[in-house]
Amino acid sequence: MASTETKHEICSPLMPRRNALRKTCAEIVNEVRQSLRVQSTHRPFTPRDGHRQLFGSASIRDNRPPSAFSLHAQSFDASDSRPGSGTRLSPLDHKPTFSVPCDADNPFKALPKPPTSPVKPRRGLAGAGVRARLLRPGSLTRLPPLEGHRNVKEPLNAGPGQKQLSAKQLSSTDHTAGYSGPVKPGPHTTASERIVQSDVDSAVRPKDCKEDSTTEPERGDNKGNKEEDAESLMWNNVIIPLLQKLESAAAGGSEGSVDRLCDLCDRLHGTLAEADMLGRRCKKRSGILRTLFRLIDLNYAQLNMHIAQLCLALCVSGNNLLNICKLIFQISRTESNDILFQNNSLIDSLLRMLSNEHVSASGEAILYCVGTLKFLSGNTEILRILLDKNFICVAQKLIQKLCIVEETNLPIAGHILVQLTTILRNLADLSDSRPLFVSFSILPALCQVLQQHCEDQDVCMNISRIYSKLSSYSECRLALAQTPDCYQLFLELLSKHHQKQDLIVRLLFTLGNLTAKSDEPRLELFQCDGCMRTLLRLYDIYQRKDEPPHTVVQKGASPPVRPQVADDVLVKLVRVLANMCIHPAVGPPVAADTACIRLLMETLELRTVEESEELLVNVAAVINNLSFYQKETSAIKHNQLHIAKLMLKLLLSSSTGAMLEAVRVYGNLSHYEDVRNFIMRNKVHQFVVTLLDSKSNEMCFAACGVLTNLALDPPSRVCLMVEGASAKLVDCLRDFGLGDWQLAGQICKAVWNLTGGSSEKVLYTEERESLLEMLAAYLDEEEALNWTDNKDLRDFHRACWELEFLPVAQKLMKMLQSADLTA
Repeated sequence: MASTETKHEICSPLMPRRNALRKTCAEIVNEVRQSLRVQSTHRPFTPRDGHRQLFGSASIRDNRPPSAFSLHAQSFDASDSRPGSGTRLSPLDHKPTFSVPCDADNPFKALPKPPTSPVKPRRGLAGAGVRARLLRPGSLTRLPPLEGHRNVKEPLNAGPGQKQLSAKQLSSTDHTAGYSGPVKPGPHTTASERIVQSDVDSAVRPKDCKEDSTTEPERGDNKGNKEEDAESLMWNNVIIPLLQKLESAAAGGSEGSVDRLCDLCDRLHGTLAEADMLGRRCKKRSGILRTLFRLIDLNYAQLNMHIAQLCLALCVSGNNLLNICKLIFQISRTESNDILFQNNSLIDSLLRMLSNEHVSASGEAILYCVGTLKFLSGNTEILRILLDKNFICVAQKLIQKLCIVEETNLPIAGHILVQLTTILRNLADLSDSRPLFVSFSILPALCQVLQQHCEDQDVCMNISRIYSKLSSYSECRLALAQTPDCYQLFLELLSKHHQKQDLIVRLLFTLGNLTAKSDEPRLELFQCDGCMRTLLRLYDIYQRKDEPPHTVVQKGASPPVRPQVADDVLVKLVRVLANMCIHPAVGPPVAADTACIRLLMETLELRTVEESEELLVNVAAVINNLSFYQKETSAIKHNQLHIAKLMLKLLLSSSTGAMLEAVRVYGNLSHYEDVRNFIMRNKVHQFVVTLLDSKSNEMCFAACGVLTNLALDPPSRVCLMVEGASAKLVDCLRDFGLGDWQLAGQICKAVWNLTGGSSEKVLYTEERESLLEMLAAYLDEEEALNWTDNKDLRDFHRACWELEFLPVAQKLMKMLQSADLTA
């Protein structure tokens, strides 16, 4: 708003300042009110999905794992020793023989003995069904037969002429010694045969085969034998009684037994932990697992939580790990079960599993584990627990593993990322999480994910939601802005998924945030390959919102989009243009882009303020910013009259925001004589003078800018004085001057131009005296600047006072005093 000298020293607004000697103050002032304005908008809203499932109803993923399934005891492998490849073990040629009925080193290698009495299943339990057959008290002390002496019934894989066992028959015949040590594969047994034992399998009770502590070790390994002795004693004296109590409580079948079962599981867990028998160190862990798996058929969520926690502590693997994760996932699908996860340490176990397991070996288990945490993260209390347990660190390590998977594992990696990014989006709502997103470099890591999974719309959508949320905060915005090639990546995604409106609107919102505060992102985005081409293509696609719904879309063309969605996309896109063209190296080429200016004018023609207020306000802001660059190549300059006509729609609307932006555009365009004549001819000046009565500093400032330019023409001054412009300007100075020195300076410029450098013909005596009194007070530095104790505010006001007000006020003061003396 530097002054332009005429023979009467006329002042003109809204032009770049040239006073390089006052650079420091100018920078301070420029931060608050500048003719190039940054646009803001609301963040896109995404309602929470009320259904707890792995993928939303709108997802179109191929071969996605199910969210609903059934689990039973038969789903698990009690031995938990199956080879990772799932291949069958080769038979052994050697068949061991035993010369003694009881080996002191291993009491479970005993010759089979017939049971002393037949075991009969309990009867009379209401609804027991399979449970009565699965849970027999007598089965607790039964031990597996010797290798090479097993009397196996029909194998699972029946040969020609053999009868195939049904699932029901399998469950009814499984009454083996569930609590013995792990069964070693025999010469001709399969993994399935090791799980299913015949009722006639022989076993001995532990008391029949106690360890002889006096036996001399065969190899002299005293330490090893002592450890085995201690484990065997713990097994016989503590663990087996606990397992017997578990089965006894389960066989009771009453609701009251659930708490007892949970308590027994806790005691078993604590006992194993104290004896250092967790993990895979316990030689008899398969017996414990077999017991726990049978309890799953009781179908109590609270009990299954304890079972799952103990199984994870025993380091189950393979199919068992997958099924345990499915079991936990199944529990978490019911929102009322969230309280169960708050009251135990299962979340810790899940986080440890995510840190330790590999996608190639346990991809599906990881999927259901992360899916569980996704459901739980919808609970604000559990979300806080996840943050406190350093989930963001775990997520960062998991993302690293997912980014280096082999191509064959990319589908399962994508499924996991959908769950993981949903949790991160929920965590982004917590203010405490934002420093962690930065310190653990989550934002750059997600860019790497976008590059690898750019075709996956679910993954892209979730990450765009994270970015749109976090880019509203300075520290996260800076971290994202410093990520190499992020702007080029966003442009590629905009081009690739141009029909995915929800994704497009969030990526554009993020770009608008990145370009809102700093010049570097503005230039970097503009210099990306195909930047304007991509943005203008999107603009053209979403501009066509009024196309009839039954219009046949030609092949290769994008389908029509809903008006509300189209407007939301365009609001965010136009905001990017408005922010980007603030950079002095970006503004001129954008202003010269005829396709861009055509689309902006087309929007003003097609839309109404009533239906698209925010969009039209943003479009006017872009035109205002571009009209700042008044080069000969500017398409704004070549279309100045047409744009001035389009601004009337906004100026005469009931929207204050639209009105303000229209006045700002007139403030820049009124630099051209044709536009000034248009304004006076269409009586726009009357409306502008009326706006001086506004209670808004911004509205008065914009109106003063237009009046300052209109007063350049002597014929227009008379019209403005007839409308009472001078009196209203004096009132504005009285109302706003002391607190807004930029506005005070602009008012002085408008008054100066109105007087044409001579006040006696224009100002009434009362107005002149009132203006002299105010100027004398405002030019008193002590009185003008010391009304606030805030140092920063005082420094800012001093800068505005020195730059914007003091020069023109002193000049106006001399002119008024001279006129007063003459009078």
